[in-house]
Amino acid sequence: MARGKLFEYAILYHPKPEKDAQGKEIQEKSKLLKEPTRVLAARTEDVGVLAAREIPDDYLDKIEDVEIVVRPF
Repeated sequence: MARGKLFEYAILYHPKPEKDAQGKEIQEKSKLLKEPTRVLAARTEDVGVLAAREIPDDYLDKIEDVEIVVRPF
């Protein structure tokens, strides 16, 4: 059995810019959907799969604006 390595991941949402009544672009700030979480896994790819399961249902229709960041230790 492979030894697990320590990773940390977080899930971010970067909303697309919207235009106001005057046509100016308004950029909302990014949101943290999932606090940084530590896991043991064999590979970075495995952490990505685990993190993808944690994306809130409200954001599944905006998946192209969701980012999963993974940091190995």
